[in-house]
Amino acid sequence: MISQHIIDRVVARRGQVHLFDTFSARRTAMVVVDMQKTFCEPGAPAEVPASRGIVKAINRLAAGLRAAGGTVVWCTHANVGVGNNSDWRNFFDHFVSDDVRARTIESLSPGGSGQAIWHELDVRDGDLKLFKNRYSALVPGSSQLERMLRSLDIDMLLICGTKTNICCESTARDAMMMDFKVVMVSDGTAALSDAEHQAALENIIQQFGDVMTVQEILERLRP
Repeated sequence: MISQHIIDRVVARRGQVHLFDTFSARRTAMVVVDMQKTFCEPGAPAEVPASRGIVKAINRLAAGLRAAGGTVVWCTHANVGVGNNSDWRNFFDHFVSDDVRARTIESLSPGGSGQAIWHELDVRDGDLKLFKNRYSALVPGSSQLERMLRSLDIDMLLICGTKTNICCESTARDAMMMDFKVVMVSDGTAALSDAEHQAALENIIQQFGDVMTVQEILERLRP
């Protein structure tokens, strides 16, 4: 999905396409962003149809990382709602139209119908789960992700989920600026269009991290 002129620019700047030759599983976490009913279910208020197409890739990478001794984190979005208000009023008041606001608030409320992780995903008892309440899981106050990662001595993040260009990209950008190593999983992320997906991947590979497929990551993964 990366344009050749972007690849050429990256190589001219740092001498190679990929930043990382190997991954230490012990220090690696796969962060799966927003793969929940609000975004995956047909007809849901924030449906991303392509999200259902990345389930097999996510399950494959999660299985490989677990087997090597790495960490899988399921990060779902939730906002506390009171009536028609929310703990993120700027978003719900200005970025969501009136006819879908109530459905979206209900779906993203803790315990709401949209909170369940998509049923086709292979979630295991040893995996970690947390909520975020902003696009980025690492912006201050959004979630406990940073504290969790630091306590486990994790420094490499593999970003999967949806949308590539919003929550995944926001999390990846913040991660890099907080000195985590970042890889966006190209076949484990999904957006509303190929153009948006590609633009996000090209942003990441130029300035914020690496972009690899599941297969490329598994080939580099070391127990």
